[in-house]
Amino acid sequence: MKEDVLEVLLYLFDHFQDEEQALHEGMAPGEIAVAPPTEAALTEMLEQAGFAQGEILKALRWLDDLSALRDDEFPPGPLADTAMRVFTAQECERLTPECRGFLLFLEQMGVLNDFSRELTIDRVMALDSPEELDVEQLKWIVMMVLYALPGYEGAYAWVESMGDAQIAFH
Repeated sequence: MKEDVLEVLLYLFDHFQDEEQALHEGMAPGEIAVAPPTEAALTEMLEQAGFAQGEILKALRWLDDLSALRDDEFPPGPLADTAMRVFTAQECERLTPECRGFLLFLEQMGVLNDFSRELTIDRVMALDSPEELDVEQLKWIVMMVLYALPGYEGAYAWVESMGDAQIAFH
């Protein structure tokens, strides 16, 4: 059995990203997309893929929380030009210096704003894993967050275009 919530999330993200792309390529202009699968259907699919039910439930809750947070009202753009993000001790335990550097890099490049950065950090902490993330795992979480946010398609495409590039931030 696969036992990691992040593995479940990555499996879902990869599976439905490929499915959505194939669906849109085969759709006629103005055609309506198929409704998303039910939670029961997702659970069954993930169990068949070898994931444990506990990790599946945590992953689905993670996605529900992302959806709820995405809908929160948040002012567009940066909160203040002079503001500086200070990471908590718990965030530093989960996010390596390279990960924190990667987040800063994405902000400086205009890929993340205050809202998407905070949403990303929230989703990292919601994984509730004692292990540190590496930059590649963080990149996937950033992509999941940006994919879920309306109007962030360009930012998502930018991060996706990074591919498997070696990422080193200090």
